[in-house]
Amino acid sequence: MELQFNRTALCGLDTRLREVRNMEQTQEIKLTEGMSDVGRVLGAWGQAVVRGKEWRGDEIALSAGMMVWVLYAPEDGGPYQCLETWIPFQLRWDLPDGTPEGSISIQCLPRFVDARSTSARRILIRAGLAALAQALAPQETAVYIPEDMPEGVELLRSRYPVRLPKEAGEKTFLLDEDLTLPESMPQPEKLVYCQLRPEVTEQKVLANKVVFRGNANAHILYLSEEGQLHSWDFPMSFSQFADLEGSHSAEAQADTQMCVTNLEPDLDDEGHLRIKCGLVGQYLIDDMEMVEVAEDAYSPCRELRMERELLELPAILETRRETVHSEQNIPVEANLAADIQFLPDFPRQRPTEEGISLELPGMYQVLYYGEDSALQSVGARWEGRLDLRADENSRVSAVPMPAGEPQLALGSGSMTVRADLPLQLTTTGRTRIPMVTALTLGEQTAPDPGRPSLILRRAGQNRLWDIARESGSTMEAIRKANHLEGEPAADQMLLIPVS
Repeated sequence: MELQFNRTALCGLDTRLREVRNMEQTQEIKLTEGMSDVGRVLGAWGQAVVRGKEWRGDEIALSAGMMVWVLYAPEDGGPYQCLETWIPFQLRWDLPDGTPEGSISIQCLPRFVDARSTSARRILIRAGLAALAQALAPQETAVYIPEDMPEGVELLRSRYPVRLPKEAGEKTFLLDEDLTLPESMPQPEKLVYCQLRPEVTEQKVLANKVVFRGNANAHILYLSEEGQLHSWDFPMSFSQFADLEGSHSAEAQADTQMCVTNLEPDLDDEGHLRIKCGLVGQYLIDDMEMVEVAEDAYSPCRELRMERELLELPAILETRRETVHSEQNIPVEANLAADIQFLPDFPRQRPTEEGISLELPGMYQVLYYGEDSALQSVGARWEGRLDLRADENSRVSAVPMPAGEPQLALGSGSMTVRADLPLQLTTTGRTRIPMVTALTLGEQTAPDPGRPSLILRRAGQNRLWDIARESGSTMEAIRKANHLEGEPAADQMLLIPVS
């Protein structure tokens, strides 16, 4: 007789792709009429912008770009000149065969921007962009739950708490703010560049909504009326919510990553600074699911044939933040720093005996006045490392968050730059649960006339289930005979009634 099992679907998301792509582009810019000839390029900066993303059957595509600003000193010794351009980037990732359409999450980082003059009227720009793409596809996993079992069939029912990725989406929004400098700061005459570093500081899932708050930190460099360079940071706060497709429990968590989709800084003739920007919050919702299965089965008085398989689920094992301190010594003679930037890159991973080693690349850019009071720029690569313990079957993803404000210490013949780099760490793995999928009940077995009806044995390290199965008894019978509420102690002697 074949016993009945209910087949239910456990719904969630599975990561089919998570990959970083690096790309470089060059562009030559011809100066417009009215701009002075190039004497010396002083610095170049970039802002990564995501224009669009698309799921195209067997691939995902990204349309992005870099807003680039270049500062140069004219050949005739006149005031510093600024120019702006746009460098487009197109990237694609191949998806595994048979991947159903799902959700895309994209994060972009500017890796570097270099500029040099090729003639008095032309500047060659080289820009590097890093993009992390994640493709999440819907997944239904079959779970078999036995119906009412007949007398004489023992089931080991187990419940496993598993944190599963359940839903992904995004919320786009705009910010439009007038920014006011402190009275102690000189008023701006010309904007050199503006960068946006959005970050989420608080997020929560409320049943069928996700709420997230944070700051779009705008960093600007400008020229004053006196021709001096000054930098300042403006935190532009935001608070957003998005409706979710499903309703989630109080244990649900959100992981929201921000991207810039548009940036329009504007400085009018009266020195008023205004920033319009587009942002997108890309969220992944995970929730705790209690998975109940029949792990094992036996019958002390009937033949029993059993089919089993491993229930495999893409679980989120841990999420946390780590902060890595970066420091780099640069051998230059400087009197004053005008601007400091730290550009983190996506970490590289190397397996170790105890887990994973994260190699953390980054770039410092410093604009400074030298001993002769001439404006100069210098770039310095930094390499950090973070060792993590990880199981060989688990996977760790590390995403750099906006770095803290860089600090500078000037010394004799060198400068030391420092910044704190926060990392969002997520450990995932495949949780494997043994599960009975089918049972067939056979003929009743004849009792052994020489077998005693009561056995005395020490529990040892065995579970009560194993003791009952090996003895041809039941867990309930052993509990009643020994007045047990849970598992027996290892040195406990048990009375085992045998059918």
